[in-house]
Amino acid sequence: MFINNVKKNVNENSKNNSGEKKTILASSIPMSVAVFLSRILGLIREQVMAMMFGASLITDIFLVAYRIPNLLRDLLAEGAFSAAFVPVFVEVKQKEKEQEQEKKKEKRADSNNAHELLWELFFLLTFITGVIGALIIIFAPELTKLFAPSFSKNIDHFNLSIDLIRIMAPYLMCVSIAALFMGVLNILKYFFIPALSPAAFNIVLISFTIILPPYLISKGLNAAYALGAGVLVGGIFQSLIQLPFLIKNGFAPIWPKKFMTTNARKVLMRLGPGLIGFAATQINILVTTILASSIVGAVSWLNYAFRLFQFPVGVFGVALANSHLVHFSMAYKEGNFDKAKQYLSSSFYLTIAIMVPAMFLLFVLSSEITHIIFERGRFTAYDTLMTSYALKLYALGLPFYGINKILVPTFYAIDKQRIPVMLTVVSVLANVCFCFLLTPKYGLAILAIGTTL
Repeated sequence: MFINNVKKNVNENSKNNSGEKKTILASSIPMSVAVFLSRILGLIREQVMAMMFGASLITDIFLVAYRIPNLLRDLLAEGAFSAAFVPVFVEVKQKEKEQEQEKKKEKRADSNNAHELLWELFFLLTFITGVIGALIIIFAPELTKLFAPSFSKNIDHFNLSIDLIRIMAPYLMCVSIAALFMGVLNILKYFFIPALSPAAFNIVLISFTIILPPYLISKGLNAAYALGAGVLVGGIFQSLIQLPFLIKNGFAPIWPKKFMTTNARKVLMRLGPGLIGFAATQINILVTTILASSIVGAVSWLNYAFRLFQFPVGVFGVALANSHLVHFSMAYKEGNFDKAKQYLSSSFYLTIAIMVPAMFLLFVLSSEITHIIFERGRFTAYDTLMTSYALKLYALGLPFYGINKILVPTFYAIDKQRIPVMLTVVSVLANVCFCFLLTPKYGLAILAIGTTL
């Protein structure tokens, strides 16, 4: 009898786990398809940029300038904010559902109202990112000196970098709003359209990269301004494309009756530690940029390699992570801890199953992939050699990067932010010491392997 009960429990757990895997996959597949399309357009964008400018000083300057708002985007909008916002918004939605089920009074537009919370956070996020954007514009010269000290040796390069930083500073606000809208639509079980929104950004940037340079050159301006303008306009399109779907689901724009309500404060309180918890990769990239800027082409080689490295992460890792966060948060907030653990287990093993084969493919075929995608126009065989070398070293960290995308938001959903925060501090210090000590002797390889480590 005991053995029969054990068998029964094992079979039930196996069925449940299989069910959670199917749920995660069902949510991840449409998102993965959309992200795949966006990433393909992202690769085309990089191809066009490589063809037009190669791995040159112009691309180095643009990438350094773009890295500042992009770093803050990854850190604030698509990292810490999503992890802080989604569990709280899920909790608010569930409270509203309970009120409806218990046939209580009509919902009030108070701190428990999801519609109010969305637009309260919209205005708060707009204000915060607007202030950060203004500071970026004001301190653009200082940021250039921080991110690329070697650019200050040439006044033209230095001024171009400052101009591009200032043009792209508002991009942070646009893409932060896009991430907020994406989080809400994911909770409403819309996964395809939000994941497709970066495609709008890529289409705009591709168009600007092809069309604008001849016009700018004819006016005596640097062609790199086309890239900066494309980033800004693309960010605007990325946020606006999601708005009709929010309106369709009853989340039309409103002016909140209150600001800094309990739930908004809860999101912002989670956001503080979240910035540290998600900071490891971004600080590593910052260190890499600073050290690489002294070598012409190095920033571009590392950028192109990192783009290829992020392709499987973007297509599968981010889709699994976003789907997992929504389903795990819902189960956890409902008090169904067994179901939440099954979601975590399923997401973890699905990530391993996808990322390990992807790691081997990127490592073994790094030269071929780089050659096929980038080697044309001004992107030379030597650029392919250096980019593929960096790609191999990045690829070794792919499974761990994917796992991190699953585990870090999970800690925020269960209010255990301190664990990833402490581990982030340790990993960042280790990488900074590693890169600063060994890069002068071993060069590019250390910058790539440091991010992996």
